[in-house]
Formats: sequence, C-alpha cells, structure tokens
Amino acid sequence: MPHSCTQIIREEHSAVAAMLRSLKMMIANGPGDQPERFFDVLRAMLFYIDEFPEKRHHPKESDLLFPRIARAVPALMPVIRKLEADHMRGEGKVRELQHLLLAWELVGDSRRPIFEDAAEKYAAFYLEHMRVEETQLLPGAEEALTSKEWKELDLAFEQDRDPLAGGVRDPVYDRLFTRIVMAAPAPIGVGPELHA
Repeated sequence: MPHSCTQIIREEHSAVAAMLRSLKMMIANGPGDQPERFFDVLRAMLFYIDEFPEKRHHPKESDLLFPRIARAVPALMPVIRKLEADHMRGEGKVRELQHLLLAWELVGDSRRPIFEDAAEKYAAFYLEHMRVEETQLLPGAEEALTSKEWKELDLAFEQDRDPLAGGVRDPVYDRLFTRIVMAAPAPIGVGPELHA
C-alpha cells in the first residue's frame, strides 16, 4: 500500500524536475530581446529551489526518513551517506548558481558559458539524486519500515508541503509562484515563449 510520505516525496521531486527542465529550456533559449524577464524568471526559479527543496524537503528526508531507513536496512547506509552528502552540498550549489546568474546579468555574456555549464551540472546532479532516492531508498523503506513509523512519516511529510506539489497555498509565496508561472514558458508556466 503506498504511503502518503512516499507519494509526497515523488510529487515534490516531480515539481523540482519540471522546474529544472524549464530552467534548462530557458537557458538554452537565452534572454533574447527580453533580458529583464529572462533574468527575473531564472532568479525566481533558483530562489524556489533554494527555498523549498533545499530548506524544507531535504531536512525532512535527512532528519526523519534517513535515520529510520538506516536502522531498518543497514545495507542501505552507503546510499544514505551519498544522499546525505548531496543534501549537504545542495544548498551551496544553488547559491553558487544564483551568484553565477547575477554575474551573467551584470557582467555580460562572457559569464554566460560558466553559468550554463554550472546549471547543466546542477540539474544532472539533482535529477540523479532524486532517481537514487526513488529507485534505491524508497523501495527499501517500503519493505522494512513499520506501520507506526509510516504513520509518523506520513504526518510529518504532510506538513509544510511544496505548494507546487499539492501543498497548501501559502500567501507569503504567492508573488514568487505567480512570477514563475506567469512569466516562464511551459512546462512550468503559462508565459509566452522567449525568442532570440
């Protein structure tokens, strides 16, 4: 029987994956004749990644899910160590991207290749991280955790969910999500395509 915890993790992963795909599409298209909109949306997307996955999603996994799995399935400790190391590096990586984006915006196109390369590596890093969680960690958890542990995890993961992944709308973030959705092209938003 699927647990709401694992469903929430997968839904939040899907929201991040969609954001990363949109980010990569926007970078590939470049700012064109709308640089203000372009940089504004990319900044908002990176802020979203820093604010939700890094500060809300990962701590729940690190503090609640990983320790239970480590106790129940000691054989998964190498996977947990790798995922935890990813969590520890993730916030620094997204902050570096924010800095590199600002450098591109303020210094000019000479900084574009550095940002593009870092963004591509970050997206690959993050997508692989989520794949490992979903294919190696969650199946082990499904088999080994007790129903009491699942109830506790389900309750904890239902709190403070990502609004882009079915969580309760938080008025504090309405402006951020409106900016992303209205300005970014599909799949994350409904804004017009950016043209060179």
